[in-house]
Order: sequence, then C-alpha cells, then structure tokens
Amino acid sequence: HVSIIQKNDTRVENEDINMTEKKERTREAIIEASYELFARDGFNKITMKDICEVTGMSRGGLYSHFSSTKEVFEAILDRITQKNEMCFKDMMKSGMPAVDIMDEALEKMRSEMLHSEDSISLALFEYSGSCSNELMNQLNSAGEEKWSELIEYGIKRGEFNSVNASEMVQIILYSYQGVRMWSRIIDMKAEVVDEVLSHIRKQLVR
Repeated sequence: HVSIIQKNDTRVENEDINMTEKKERTREAIIEASYELFARDGFNKITMKDICEVTGMSRGGLYSHFSSTKEVFEAILDRITQKNEMCFKDMMKSGMPAVDIMDEALEKMRSEMLHSEDSISLALFEYSGSCSNELMNQLNSAGEEKWSELIEYGIKRGEFNSVNASEMVQIILYSYQGVRMWSRIIDMKAEVVDEVLSHIRKQLVR
C-alpha cells in the first residue's frame, strides 16, 4: 500500500511539474508574440483581441495567463530588466577589459538603434503616460547603475579617461533612448548612429 501511495504521489508531482512548465512556455510565447505587436503599433492601440489573434489563443485561454494588455506589457518589461541585469558585473568580475565590455555594449546598442521595427520605445512612452512611469524609473536607474560601475571600473584600470561618470551616463542613456524614439518617426541613417556612438567612445577611451 505504501509503495502504491508513493507512486501516486510521484505521478501527481510530475503532472504538476509538467503543467507548470507548459504554463510557463505558454506565457513566454504570449510575451514574445506580443512584443512584436507593441513594437509595431505602440501600447495604446493594442487590445487583448489583437493578442488572441497573433497567438491563436481563445480569450479564455489568454485571460488565464494575463488579465490585461497592461499586464502583458509589464511582463515584457520584466523580461527586458532581467536581460539588462546580466552582462557588465559578470564581465568585470572575470577581469575582462573595460574597453571590450564597452565595445560589446555599444555594438548591441548600434544594432538596436538601427532596427526601429524591434523598438518598443513608443510603447514605453505611451505606457508611462497612460499607466505608470514607475517601471521606467526602475529601468533607468538600473541603466545608470550599470554604466556608472563600468565607467568607474574602466577609470580604475587606466583604460578610460577621468570623466565625470554621472555626466557620461546621462549622455549614453539619453542618446540611446533619443535615437531609438526618433527612429520610429524618421529614417535614421547608420552614419548618425555611428557618429553618436563614436562620440561616446572618444570621450571614454584613453
């Protein structure tokens, strides 16, 4: 009897794990598909019906994971925050040169600045105006901390000029966001992006 109970318990536990994994995969699929919608049309235009159509889900199926477009968008922002937390600290701990870390980051920024179709900058602006700017403040604070630590790291290693770290961080972050936003409105040329990033690099590298 004991062994039968144990087997049943194990089966139930495995079913629970499988259900949890399936639910998480479905959430990820919703987030991924919704990102493209928000990047294309902004935040205010998107409805739960739009998300149902792009994911092929029923309204009931979608609502079992998210209660609103606001909740879906906040899940997207949460994923972005998690991705942005990676890089710099681990790279610095490994002793990677500051210039190499910066060049890798600037190349990633260049790619994002040139591909406006993948940008949710407009959606972020609309979300902040109609819902809350708290998450935006968190994203901005995380970016400030991340870049400040890298700049201080580069200065200590003698790779960067003795710049005002706070000033440089503002230039980096707002240049990046500004170009990302404007690229949704005008045809942003690669030369402009390269000039912006070249200026940042020249200010930092000794």
